[in-house]
Amino acid sequence: MPTVHLLDYVAGNIRSLVNAINKVGYEVEWIRSPSDIEKAEKLILPGVGHFGHCLTQLSDGGYLEPIRQHINSGKPFMGICVGLQALFNGSEENPDVSGIGLIPMKMQKFDDKSKSVPHIGWNSALGTNEANADRQAFYGLRPNSKYYYVHSYAAMYEPGFLEKEGWSVATATYGEERFIGAIGRENILATQFHPEKSGQAGLRTLRAFLNGDYLQSFTEAMHLEPRGDGLTRRVIACLDVRTNDDGDLVVTKGDQYDVREKSGSDAGGQVRNLGKPVDMAKRYYEQGADEVTFLNITSFRNCPLADTPMLEILRRTSETVFVPLTIGGGIKDTVDTDGTKVPALDVATMYFKSGADKVSIGSDSVFAAEEYYSRGGKLSGDTAIETISNAYGKQAVVVSVDPKRVYVDRPEDTPHHTIKTAYPNQAGQTFCWYQCTVKGGRETRDLDVRQLVKAVEAMGAGEILLNCIDKDGSNSGFDLELINDVKAAIKIPVIASSGAGVPEHFSDVFNYTSTDAALGAGMFHRGEYTVSQVKDYLASKGFLVRKFESS
Repeated sequence: MPTVHLLDYVAGNIRSLVNAINKVGYEVEWIRSPSDIEKAEKLILPGVGHFGHCLTQLSDGGYLEPIRQHINSGKPFMGICVGLQALFNGSEENPDVSGIGLIPMKMQKFDDKSKSVPHIGWNSALGTNEANADRQAFYGLRPNSKYYYVHSYAAMYEPGFLEKEGWSVATATYGEERFIGAIGRENILATQFHPEKSGQAGLRTLRAFLNGDYLQSFTEAMHLEPRGDGLTRRVIACLDVRTNDDGDLVVTKGDQYDVREKSGSDAGGQVRNLGKPVDMAKRYYEQGADEVTFLNITSFRNCPLADTPMLEILRRTSETVFVPLTIGGGIKDTVDTDGTKVPALDVATMYFKSGADKVSIGSDSVFAAEEYYSRGGKLSGDTAIETISNAYGKQAVVVSVDPKRVYVDRPEDTPHHTIKTAYPNQAGQTFCWYQCTVKGGRETRDLDVRQLVKAVEAMGAGEILLNCIDKDGSNSGFDLELINDVKAAIKIPVIASSGAGVPEHFSDVFNYTSTDAALGAGMFHRGEYTVSQVKDYLASKGFLVRKFESS
C-alpha cells in the first residue's frame, strides 16, 4: 500500500488515526526525527490538547522548520485539530508561544457565557468559496455531512479575508460564533475536526486528501440547516462491561447498579449477559451512535495492567468504529499485580494508545474533590484529573458522577445545596439534595453533586457524565431536575445518563434541559429501540441530529 508519514508529538489517540488511514488504503510511517520529514511525501500533523504544549514540543524537538520546508516545497500536508491551529500566528491559549505563521490570524477562546466550552460534538463544515453551488466541495466536505469537533479555541471566520488569498474555507457555527472548521490551498488541508472520528464523512475527507482529490462532486440534494448553531444533539451508547461468573467478558446492565438476574425472591442470580462488547459497539456505530462509552465495572483487579481485557476491546473496536470512544473504570493511581506503582496518567496513556479518545474517572474524582475542599479550594496538581488533563487536554477527561437523592423537610436541615422537587417522596418531603457515591454506588460521601462538579471543573475535567442511581434501570426518563441543577453550576458540557427507556425521553431531556448529550444503554442492549429510531424520533420533533453515512 502507499504510505503517509505521521508526526506524533503525544497527540492522544493516534491508534484511531492509523486505523482510519489504513481503512482508506494507506500505510503509516512514523516521523522519528526532524530529518525524517525531508523524505516524507505526504505528511500529517495530528494533535489534541494545549496549543502551547504542542508548539513547544515541536520547537524543542527541531520540527518546526522542517515542517515549514515541507509545506513550502509543495508536498501534501495535513493538520488535524491542534495541527490546524499550529498553522496560525498564535493562540489566546498561550500568547507567549508562536505558531508556524502560515495563516495571519490568532485562535480565540469560545465565549462560554451562553454555551458549554469545550465545544464537543458533531457540527458542520460548510464551504464558503463556491457555496457548493456547482455541487463541488473541497476534499469531499459535503454540506449535508457532520464532523466531530472537540476544542475550546478556534479561528473565528472573517468573510473573504482568507478566500482572497486563495484559500478554500469551510465553517461551522457554535452558538453565535462562526469559526473555521477546515481550510485548504494547493497542497495544504487542515481540519479543526477529527476526520478519524467523523465516521464515513471523515474517512471520505481523509481519502480525498491522500489521493490528492481536491475538488469532489456530489449528487445528493442539499438540505442545509438555517444559518445558526450547527451542533447536533449527541446520542451516546453506553456499554457496561464485566466478567460474568464463567469468566466471559460481557455487556451487562443493572437496576440501581445491581447487574444480577432476579427470579422471585432470588436477588443473587447470574450476571446479566446482553452480548459481546466489540460486536455491540460496531452495531451501535452502524446505527448512528455519535459516541460509544465502555464502562469497566469490575476493573479486573487481579489482572496485570498490560493484559487488561479492556485494552484489547479498545484495539479491536477502533478498527471498525470511527466515532469517539470513552473508557471508564480503574483510571487512577494504582499498584500493578507485581507491586509496581502506576500513576493514573500512565494508566490513561495505555488506554489512549489502545484506541480510547477519552477516559472517564469515577470514584477517584470524589476523593479528589474532598481533598480539594479540605485544602480550601486549592489545586494539588497531582490528581488523576489534573495530570491527564495537563498532558492530553481537558477534552480527554470525563468525570462520571453517581449521585442519589436525599430528602429533607427544609433546606436548613442540611448544609448541602438543595432543590425543591416536583416529586416528593412517600413521606411528603419536597426538598432534596444529591449525595455523591463511590464504588459503584455502594458507599455514600458527605459531598453533594454541585460541590463535586465545581471541583472537578476547576481541576480540568472537560465533560461530566451525569448518572442518577435513583433512575438507573427504571426506564422512566432522565432526572431533569438533577440535570438542570448541575448545568446551572458549571460551564463544561454535561452528558445526561440513567433512566432512558423510550425515544420520548431523549426528546424530553433536550427540550427541558440544556444538556449537551444524552446516553442510552439498556433500551439499546435489549433491542427495544435502536439508536437510529431515537435519532429519527428526535429529527421528527425538530432537533438537529447527525445521520449515519454508509459510504
